[in-house]
Amino acid sequence: MKEKGSVFTGSRNRRSFLKSGMVAGAATIGATLLPAGPVAFAAENDDHAPITKGDIAILTFLSALEQVEADLWIQYAELGGATNQGLSPIDLNLNGQKINTGLAPNYITALEVLDGDMPQYIADNTDDEISHHRFLNNYLASKGAKIIDLSEFAILPPSQVTGVPNQGRLTNLKQLTVDTTWWTRLRSETANPDFGGTFDQAVPDLAKGPHPAIPVNDGDLVLNKDGSIPNHLQAIANTAGFHFAFIEQGGSSLYPTLAQKVSNLEVLRILLSIGGSEIAHFQTWHDKAGNATNITDGDLTFPNLNTKAVDPITGAVDTNVADKFQTNLIMPEPTLFLNKSLGPVSIIRPTSTSQGGAVASVVSFAEDGLFLDPAGNNTGIVDRLMRLAEEADAARRHF
Repeated sequence: MKEKGSVFTGSRNRRSFLKSGMVAGAATIGATLLPAGPVAFAAENDDHAPITKGDIAILTFLSALEQVEADLWIQYAELGGATNQGLSPIDLNLNGQKINTGLAPNYITALEVLDGDMPQYIADNTDDEISHHRFLNNYLASKGAKIIDLSEFAILPPSQVTGVPNQGRLTNLKQLTVDTTWWTRLRSETANPDFGGTFDQAVPDLAKGPHPAIPVNDGDLVLNKDGSIPNHLQAIANTAGFHFAFIEQGGSSLYPTLAQKVSNLEVLRILLSIGGSEIAHFQTWHDKAGNATNITDGDLTFPNLNTKAVDPITGAVDTNVADKFQTNLIMPEPTLFLNKSLGPVSIIRPTSTSQGGAVASVVSFAEDGLFLDPAGNNTGIVDRLMRLAEEADAARRHF
């Protein structure tokens, strides 16, 4: 896909995306999920603004995207999630069905190279995303709106590791092209994507893809004869570490971006509250990705990002290289925002619709390879998500 060039370099809309021919098997969508006009739902006592069509569009899209995230996190939890770490019981479940975790102990060992608490964090993140989708659907139903369910697109094969349920999934974690510009974007003191800033990849080979973030089969889990972790298995775990942060940084920007379009105060409260959870997720994974070991596996190299005066990507002498790559600089550096005359400020970025909105989020997930079938084509879920995304981005605050 990358060799042919990205179809998203120009206008980011569903029509140009579909014209490119990249979406295969797109389902024909019937009547819209949204009401024809403003929804006359009962307002809260402290908020006289009704819940609008735009509010419902935003909540519906977010619920859909949270279902996608829940699907991918469940796969990570099945293979690398905690089973009995600490005193708190692991009680993951989906629709009342228990999710078995920690099915690939050697994968867990490789993940723990990044941090010993990785299995617990994976289980917790999974639980959170399941709760987000469930809550948003429950809220939509409580207001008389239709809930969203993407289960018809759960057709992608899961990992073949022993014990993993052989059921179709919404997402594919076996051939990812992971954008790692989030690493340098949040460290820049002079560039903001909302102002057109561009950023270097922290791990260029991940952005060339495709690479697995989960063991594809039992063969990926075999240790070296001395019991050490092979580079291939460690590379899979390292890829997962960077992918965790890539996924969660999207939510960090998406919720505040869409919150600017909300009319109803209670809906705004929902977006700000869930959005804060997404930011907490990203901050955690940003920190853990920095512990990825400097190894090479075939065409994938994880560079040493802690260098004193040499750019780890280009090899050029750069006395300011630590500001861009040092692994413990995980808090957003102050940068330009709204107007250059206001001076730099530490912020979540991007928060503009063009860079961090609903359509941009679907685009980033598609370019990540999350929806590719074994033949290398996107499933019909992309068309469905794009329709929902366009409706969410079109929402406008009315009160």
